Amino acid sequence: MKKLRIEAAGIMEALEKQHIFSVVHGSIARGDVTQKSDIDVFIPQLVSSFSIETALEKSRYRILDKFIVQATPTYALKGYIEIGEKRTVSFPLTKMRKTEREFYVFSGEANLDTIRNDLRVSGVDKRLMLIEPTQFGHVESSIIGREEHVASILKISVETVIDRCRALTRRNKVGRTGLFIERAISPEENFESALKRLADEKPEVRRRLRMT
Repeated sequence: MKKLRIEAAGIMEALEKQHIFSVVHGSIARGDVTQKSDIDVFIPQLVSSFSIETALEKSRYRILDKFIVQATPTYALKGYIEIGEKRTVSFPLTKMRKTEREFYVFSGEANLDTIRNDLRVSGVDKRLMLIEPTQFGHVESSIIGREEHVASILKISVETVIDRCRALTRRNKVGRTGLFIERAISPEENFESALKRLADEKPEVRRRLRMT
């Protein structure tokens, strides 16, 4: 966990130097890391992709791949920048709904100060188990039938908890389904122009853009 958190902090510090706020979510925030854990640094506000790429490059992070991703036709579109194996910086390209933003808190979300101070946060893993840190480890408990209680602990809406329960339960039954959009973009192209081109091709993207 310490090694992964040091790596995550380095990426977040690179963004902070350019006044870009970011968080890390999932097992790194909760503390229940495994060998399969990845680092996904997320920028929750709308920021120009040029600023993000410049911040990373100034700190000598090499940009390997860039993608535009949309989970379903109604979900917010996001940009993904890969800077290493299982090392990603993601950010919204459209304004997110409350439940979309709260997804990160649901899974456990830590800011740079939390990481620097070696603190862990509560969150829910893909098994729908609530992970609550303790002094010497953590406690796991199912969230099924306890949605209101879990929402209270995580300080998010019950709607978000129910939505994530529904999505993860379906995933456990039918397996991981493909993304609605996963579009690679060239190193020279910026995300905003690629998004405009995508909107010209897909009416679903145009509809989601009108919702922002």
